[in-house]
Amino acid sequence: MRMTLSTLNWRRREMVRWLVTCATEVGVRALVSILQSWYSLFTPTEATSIVAATVMSHNTILRLSLDYPQREELASCARTLALQCAMKDPQNCALSALTLCEKDHIAFETAYQIVIDAASTGMTYTQLFTIARYMEHRGYPLRAFKLASLAMTHLNLAYNQDTHPAINDVLWACALSHSLGKNELAAIIPLVVKSVHCATVLSDILRRCTMTAPGLAGIPGRRNSGKLMSTDKAPLRQLLDATISAYINTTHS
Repeated sequence: MRMTLSTLNWRRREMVRWLVTCATEVGVRALVSILQSWYSLFTPTEATSIVAATVMSHNTILRLSLDYPQREELASCARTLALQCAMKDPQNCALSALTLCEKDHIAFETAYQIVIDAASTGMTYTQLFTIARYMEHRGYPLRAFKLASLAMTHLNLAYNQDTHPAINDVLWACALSHSLGKNELAAIIPLVVKSVHCATVLSDILRRCTMTAPGLAGIPGRRNSGKLMSTDKAPLRQLLDATISAYINTTHS
């Protein structure tokens, strides 16, 4: 494993799984050992997606008949590994780290902060949208909104990219913002206008925003006025103007 760590080898993934299987057969101490010394044996992606995920699986716990202290020791080692990998390679390990740290509040918060810190320089809009959707699924809509907003700053949809794979993510981000309330929608629309220049996408977003009142997510402490938003006023006015301009520019292109 050490010899092939920095060189490409088509059998390496198979050998990583085999090593974890061997460690499982040996017992808890062997698993702890490879978790703690992961950096000398595995890449960050291998360590999070294969090693830690396998060690923390229900099948491994049942197979070893672990008691509570042993399970906690393995979980602690796996979380430490996950955070180290996320720091080293946030692009490929951030989501795995969040998943591995779900049951520990402090570790989960740390993993989330790693994502936020890496968002401006080291992550693509695809990666950020994926993590944002995960956050919404876990019940953190405001964090999902923040990550989706960061993802929007990395995106550039040209006038003729009406089948771009990121369109569904953009529509989802706008729907999320709309469901959270007028403030969130007002915050994301300037990002949409700056990043999206495709007229059909902009008109679709505008149509969706005018169909229902904002703030339907039921966030505690938020009031929903129940009023539909007008395209003559902010924030939809900016979106309407951008949509019209996009159609004009497309016609002239």
